[in-house]
Amino acid sequence: MYKWIIVGGGIQGTTMANFLLKQHKVASDELAIIDPHTEPLANWNRYTNAISMPFLRSPSVHHIDVNPFSLEAFVKDNGHNEGSSFLGRLKRPSRLLFQDHCEHLVKDLSLKRSWVQGSVQTIDRAQNGWQVQLQSGQLLQGENMILAIGISEQLSWPEWAKKLKKDAVSSVYHIFDPALPDFKEMQAPFTVVGGGITAVHLTLKLNTLFPKQVRLLKRHPFRMHDFDSDPGWLGPKNQTAFRKTGSYKKRREKIVHARHKGSIPRDLYIKLRHQIRQNHLLVSDGQVHQARMEKDSVKLYDEQGRLVQQTGTVLLATGFIPTLPGQEWLTPVIKKHQLKCADCGYPIISETLQWGPNLYVMGALAELEIGPIARNISGARQAAERITNSL
Repeated sequence: MYKWIIVGGGIQGTTMANFLLKQHKVASDELAIIDPHTEPLANWNRYTNAISMPFLRSPSVHHIDVNPFSLEAFVKDNGHNEGSSFLGRLKRPSRLLFQDHCEHLVKDLSLKRSWVQGSVQTIDRAQNGWQVQLQSGQLLQGENMILAIGISEQLSWPEWAKKLKKDAVSSVYHIFDPALPDFKEMQAPFTVVGGGITAVHLTLKLNTLFPKQVRLLKRHPFRMHDFDSDPGWLGPKNQTAFRKTGSYKKRREKIVHARHKGSIPRDLYIKLRHQIRQNHLLVSDGQVHQARMEKDSVKLYDEQGRLVQQTGTVLLATGFIPTLPGQEWLTPVIKKHQLKCADCGYPIISETLQWGPNLYVMGALAELEIGPIARNISGARQAAERITNSL
């Protein structure tokens, strides 16, 4: 039997593992990290690599290690050029630096020794903790369990795009689709649908690879914010009042209101404006209502039936569906063990992020306690601190 089982090996689960191991709450042979991928942080690396994000949106103190200044120390200790490793006054780390730091920690802590590749079939109470059955049939038992799953598997597809995918499979993709082919295998020109940070990074990348053959199609003006929620949510300024809110419906409303959905930082907007000066057709406004494949090209129409865009390939940068993750196996667990949920379907948990006996959550599942930063790197750090400090 394991002492701790973590379901999910992304940013959240890897951060939690790091805290447990470094604070001597568990040994590596007493820990199991269950994830469907072969490597820790597989989804995060794939997503950020797909759009070639040069720098993270978060500052240097937000990473998966315990010491807030671990990333800065890593730069000095490993001969990285500090000038190219960080951006701006907030010292936002480069994607490559962040990945190097994560790989170093994974190797240093021997996280692969705790890695169990597989997908959850069912979870149930065991005599002294919890039992997990994987889809492969493998059974694991642990005294404590942490659910660190997110919404990154729940890609958001507009209805018109779903229909187009059925009619013409190779004409539309979600940028975060695991089966995304190489861009060189797709038919140009490209239309990127979206208006947030993912869409802009993708547009800039494609415009470099395929000059004059890319257009960003957005439905709203650019929303400029340095972060995806106000920095006040990182600490007591906003969190104190949030936790005093007794109504979980109001907490959910605050979370929705606080998130700067579809926003971009100012430096990225400036970079895009520079490219627009070189190519004034790079960005256009419009909302797609219908799409059809006509004579080897995709035609996008608005609600009035007017042609918005004619293109070769549509790339969706439309984010994720924010419903409860893991519903197919988590819903029966909720019912069987009468785990408390709010009207929005998300867990009602304690201040220590405990949902049931020896059962903890973090990431998206901890939103109603951590707040709008729960899914972010900063939220992962706060969740890991809360859980380890309670032990």
